Amino acid sequence: MISFDNTENAFKAKSNSDLKQSYWLFKLVGNPSLVKMGAKLAPLGLNLGFKGLIKNTIFKQFVGGETIRECDTTIAELGKFNIGTILDYSVEGKETESDFEACKKETIETIHKAKGNSFIPFCVFKVTGLARFDLLVKVSANETLTTAEQEEYSRVKQRVTAICQEASRANQPLFIDAEESWIQPAIDALADENMALFNQQSVIIYNTFQLYRKDRLTFLKETITNAKSKGYFVGAKLVRGAYMEKERERATAKNYPSPIQETKSDSDKDYNLALEECVKHISMMGLCAGTHNEESSMYLVKLMQENQIAINDKRIYFSQLFGMSDHISYNLSIAGYNVCKYVPYGPVKEVLPYLIRRAQENTSVKGQTGRELNLIIKEKNRRSHLK
Repeated sequence: MISFDNTENAFKAKSNSDLKQSYWLFKLVGNPSLVKMGAKLAPLGLNLGFKGLIKNTIFKQFVGGETIRECDTTIAELGKFNIGTILDYSVEGKETESDFEACKKETIETIHKAKGNSFIPFCVFKVTGLARFDLLVKVSANETLTTAEQEEYSRVKQRVTAICQEASRANQPLFIDAEESWIQPAIDALADENMALFNQQSVIIYNTFQLYRKDRLTFLKETITNAKSKGYFVGAKLVRGAYMEKERERATAKNYPSPIQETKSDSDKDYNLALEECVKHISMMGLCAGTHNEESSMYLVKLMQENQIAINDKRIYFSQLFGMSDHISYNLSIAGYNVCKYVPYGPVKEVLPYLIRRAQENTSVKGQTGRELNLIIKEKNRRSHLK
C-alpha cells in the first residue's frame, strides 16, 4: 500500500536542519507580496553581492548546482533512494548563435554524463535554448521566413537533430520540453521529426504534452496514430503546464480564445485520460508522468495494476520537480516504482528566472505551498515526539 501521507518516507533524505530551512522557505514563498517583491529585488541582490544568500536558500531547495559536476552530490543523494535525476540546464532567454551553440554543447554533455549511469534515466532540453523565440513564433504561425531566417532555422533544426542523434548513439532517453502555445507548433514538429528518426527500435525521444491545454489530449491521440501508421515508438511526458497566467493574458490581449482549460478539474480529467491512452498503447510507448498531483499519481498506480504492468517496468516513470512533492517521489520509489526528479542546474544568475517561476508557481497554484508546509510540519512533529 502506498500512502502519500507517510512523511517519514517523504523526508528521509532531509536532516532536521534541512527540514527547518525548507519550512521557512515555503513560509516565505507562501506570501504573494514577498514573492512579488523578491522577483524584483533578486536580480538586484545578485549585483549587490547576495549570491551566497540566494544559493544557500531558494537555489539549494530547487536547483542541483551551478555545473554538472556540482550536481554529483544531488545525483548520489537521490540515487540512495532509487530516485533518478534528470539534469536540466536551466539557462534561458538567450538570443545569440554563440549562446545557442553553447546550450547545444552543454546538453550533449548531460547526455555523456548520463550514458551508462542508472541514476540519470533521462536528459532534457528546451528548444528556446537553441533558437530565437521570435523565430519560433514565425515558424509556428506558418509565416513566410526571409532567406536569412530560413538559414537560421536550418541551424536550429541541425542543433536539435545533433542532440537527438547523440542521445540515440548513447541509448539515452531524451525529453523535449513543452513551452508557450504560440511557439509549440514548431517544437511539436521538431519532436515528431526526431521521434520518427530515432524511435525506430525503442523510445529515445520524448515530446511533452501539456494537459492544461484544451487541445492536447486530441494531439496526443493524433501523435500515437501517426506513429503507429509510420512504424515508430512514441515518447510521451505528460504534464499539466507551467505558463497559465501568461497564456491567458496573451489570449486576452490579442483577443483570441484561451488555449487553457476552463477549470482545474478539466485539466485533471484530461491528464488522467491521457494516462489511460498511454497505458493502453504502452507496447509502442514510453511514458513519464510529470505531476505533483496525488490523485493522478495514484491513478497511474491503479492503471498499472489493472493492466498487470510490473511496478518497475522501465516504460513507465513518475516524475516531480527537485525540491517539491517529495511525499510523492519518495513514497513511490520506496514502494518500488520508477521515479525521477527534474534537477535544474546552471549559474545562479542564469537560473534566477527559473527560481522566480518556481516561487510564483508555489504561490499561485492553489494549496501547493500549504500542502508542502503541512507535510513539513507533520514530519517535524513526528520527529520531536521521537526525542
